[in-house]
Amino acid sequence: MRTVRSAPGPDRPATYSILPAPGELPVAAWRLDHGLRSGGTFEEHAHDFPGLAYFATSGGLLRTGRRAWAIEAGDLFVIAPGDVMGRIHATDLAGAEGWGVFFTSDALGPDVPGAHLAWRTHPLLFPFVRGGAIGALRLRVPAAERPEWTARIRALHDELAQRRDGYREAVSAHLTLLLVAVSRLAADVVGDLRENREQLLADVFEVIEERYPLPLSLRDVAAAVSVSPGHLTSTVRRRTGRTVQEWITERRMVQARRLLTATDLPIGEIGRRVGFPDPGYFARTFRKVHGVSPARWRRAQT
Repeated sequence: MRTVRSAPGPDRPATYSILPAPGELPVAAWRLDHGLRSGGTFEEHAHDFPGLAYFATSGGLLRTGRRAWAIEAGDLFVIAPGDVMGRIHATDLAGAEGWGVFFTSDALGPDVPGAHLAWRTHPLLFPFVRGGAIGALRLRVPAAERPEWTARIRALHDELAQRRDGYREAVSAHLTLLLVAVSRLAADVVGDLRENREQLLADVFEVIEERYPLPLSLRDVAAAVSVSPGHLTSTVRRRTGRTVQEWITERRMVQARRLLTATDLPIGEIGRRVGFPDPGYFARTFRKVHGVSPARWRRAQT
């Protein structure tokens, strides 16, 4: 698996892309301390693909966004496309035992929409997979689950390295289970935002999560978090790259996709359940976001 570096400008970090060989799966897994024990550094950079960084033991340092994290056992960093990862020095990961798993958006293939949705449409994780503006999100794997995480990533790595018969199916299965596990860990993303010292964002997403099925505007959210609409707009846009209204719409679209996939409810009823009492407005908004109508999107998932 090769990566390709591009340098967008002197004031922006280098960006790396995955470039699989013909017929190669767009998935990579490697030890995060590989190549750093003997010296040298790795530049500040970003990826145009999502990834995970998991550490089984404490030790070392990881720089992401505006933070330098002292690595603790069970740390899991969810890295969005565009998240800036800080410069890594030779000694930063010398004491760490970790793995990185990186993949492109089509790694799971077109035949597993359920697995795809488990990751891409998680109500609150989705913004950080697609937003890429506040730095990698730090989650915690419970102690009892850490051996399973390590074993699964090692199995994924071995399948990619050995390429035995059926390795494609095995890689897809391991990756799917990892991403579903991430989705479950992220059930309390609001709490994790607070741990990541993003109190205002945590409050905003909590309001959106509670009230998205109802009429909800920027002013409503601003009043709920006790700041002015102007301050909220500038802060959320600066920290996430999107507006509050865009996040409200995104949360509604997440639930709409879930209902379209998992139920036989009429399109208009789905619209009402996600905050669009006008079926026509729901259909227009869905088409604007996804490029297709709700009905066509539903048919594509079956």
